Amino acid sequence: IPEDDPRTPATIADNVGDNVGDVAGMGSDLFGSFAEATCAALVLGSSIGLSGGWDAMVFPVTVSAVGVFVCLLCSFIATHIKPVRSEADVESALKLQLISTTILMVPAVYFAATTFLPEEFQLRKTVGMDVLTLHPWQATLCVIMGAVGGLIIGLITEYYTSHSYAP
Repeated sequence: IPEDDPRTPATIADNVGDNVGDVAGMGSDLFGSFAEATCAALVLGSSIGLSGGWDAMVFPVTVSAVGVFVCLLCSFIATHIKPVRSEADVESALKLQLISTTILMVPAVYFAATTFLPEEFQLRKTVGMDVLTLHPWQATLCVIMGAVGGLIIGLITEYYTSHSYAP
């Protein structure tokens, strides 16, 4: 048997190791981006926040926690409602999860913002000394724009990289 033949145990082990390493690397990259974005939001909130207290300060962590629960709920879709039975089902299942996560995130973040943020809070502008008085719906709008922007980027990326479409 040739050295690189897929029937060779060493080749199989090498391929498995490569796949595990790739998945672990992607997972650590995603977690790193997630953690860095959350920390950046915390730093910005603590440096320009004038009022609102602890609740307003940890709102980025609250959004992240809400996102984890929404993702857990949406993973139920892939395992119980529309499970992947063949390779052809993967693309539609991922698209369904992307869309459903965005749809569920909007009311969940609105609930978190109205629950954890004060009725009114103040932030100092990053440039200048002006002060902005904000409300929970404005924080919700920022998160919604990010979620919908991510959805649009995901759908456009799928369109240009999928074998199902011919752009």
